[in-house]
Amino acid sequence: MNAWLISAFLLFPYGLINPKRSIAIPTLLKKALTDNPLKTSVDTIVEQAAQQFMTAPESVGLSVGIFKDGQTYVYNYGTVEKGKQQLPTSQTIYPIASISKTFTGALLAQAVVEKKVKLGDDIRKYLTGNYPNLEYAGQPIRLFHLLNHRSGLPFLLPDVPDAFANTAIPSSAIATELLQNYTRADFYEDLHKVKLDAMPGHMFKYSNAGAQLLGYILERVYNLPFENLVRLKLTQPLAMDDTKIELTPSEQVSFAKGYNCTGVQMPPIPDQLQGAGALKSTVADMLKYSQWNVKEETEVAKLAHRPTWGDIDRYSAGLNWQMLKSSGYRAIWQDGNIPGYSSLCVNYPELNMGIVVLSNECDRKTASRITALTNQVAKALDERAVVLPN
Repeated sequence: MNAWLISAFLLFPYGLINPKRSIAIPTLLKKALTDNPLKTSVDTIVEQAAQQFMTAPESVGLSVGIFKDGQTYVYNYGTVEKGKQQLPTSQTIYPIASISKTFTGALLAQAVVEKKVKLGDDIRKYLTGNYPNLEYAGQPIRLFHLLNHRSGLPFLLPDVPDAFANTAIPSSAIATELLQNYTRADFYEDLHKVKLDAMPGHMFKYSNAGAQLLGYILERVYNLPFENLVRLKLTQPLAMDDTKIELTPSEQVSFAKGYNCTGVQMPPIPDQLQGAGALKSTVADMLKYSQWNVKEETEVAKLAHRPTWGDIDRYSAGLNWQMLKSSGYRAIWQDGNIPGYSSLCVNYPELNMGIVVLSNECDRKTASRITALTNQVAKALDERAVVLPN
């Protein structure tokens, strides 16, 4: 498998992850604060994996949700704010970063089911103005390219590649700085300047700009703001009342503080990232979302999981979901990282199982440690679970 295939589709990727690298788990020294009752086998499985995760000195807080065979389980560890002994709860709000892109994918699937768009539509059909630059050799960027990272659009708009030259600074922090005071008008102005260097659909190029643009397109298709669309089409039907972009003052009280590897609290990310990474949620809400994806009872969920690139019998990409298949069993997952937060949602439809992990700390190793935690829990719950690349 090519290196990029096994890399996590992060909101702001730190670089490719070596699948052969193992994660060193330190010996347990001091147990983290937790609400785990330790009464069932599931409790014990999660306790072992979560306490191992929490031994890293950078760890702050952790919420783990499991959906298995019709039952849900929620466990919390650590604290929502450094210096306090305040456990997260099932209602603690975390940014979910690039998992937001799967909501954008579900909205695109909904628009297809409602016959408002076609997955293969030229994106320029939904843009105002002339964009001859958004094609290469006569082949246009199509809607589904915006979510499988083969549009050819840059990592971010504004496109300032040199800004990421300093590898000592996480790319997420650099991007956050670039997006300050960056408007939608600025986005479209820069979109006119994009130059494709390959035919859309053929070359992987991770792009937050693509998902952000798709959010804007969906707003135009439905004539509704993106956050209203998420609520109308997804969170309201699934009773996910705490999943949104903008938080009220009372909701801010439930928002976990996020930290980097040195324990510095991170500022909030710009909400204009919208469909690329601005959604916030709770472990309770994300379990409802996972259950909806696991069950695949709607045409929208099925379409969101339909491969738009790759080997259907091995690794493929859907509407921003990554999918890995082994022995007839699928893992459908997405993770995300932004300054101060790391998250992962994985669904196993054939096993009737889903796992959600939310954390309020993010450094260059957090995503890998969360994947290790998830693999440990999944394999202990069902040995048939496909191992996520790490």
